Amino acid sequence: MVWFRSALSAYGMGHALVLMEDPTRGAAWPDVANFCVSDNESLARYLVENFCKTFGVFRDAKAFASLPYLPMNLASSTISVAGPGLAIDLVWDMLGKPFAADVMPEQSATGRQEMYSVFVDGAKASITVNGRRLAGGPYPRPFMGRMARAVFLASSGTWPRK
Repeated sequence: MVWFRSALSAYGMGHALVLMEDPTRGAAWPDVANFCVSDNESLARYLVENFCKTFGVFRDAKAFASLPYLPMNLASSTISVAGPGLAIDLVWDMLGKPFAADVMPEQSATGRQEMYSVFVDGAKASITVNGRRLAGGPYPRPFMGRMARAVFLASSGTWPRK
């Protein structure tokens, strides 16, 4: 799952939630919780094409072939998202101490963009889709010269263009 909140971009402001319960399947919602929910579809498609598809965890995801782009009806600071027939709750718990990062292109998830951001990792997290909690949870991994959990919030993420 990737959650984007963009305040300024060439596609305007907006939010996008890309969720793949099973990225190895070309199936989509409602058969499996593989979908993109956004309040700015142009921005969402840009983010999927230029970021999500290059992230290591999603790089070979078959789910992109049939990924539906659904309209977002609600987004709140608690990050609950609703779409047609969807109620998604994203919960980050037991948050750690925030840290700032200036990520060089070779260190970034895409390998192409420099990024400035503030990260906070969480010891616990969950994703619930229509009342069903999805399997999975945080795991430790090297991140920006430290060990962090693979569940974190990134605030003020900025990818400058040259």
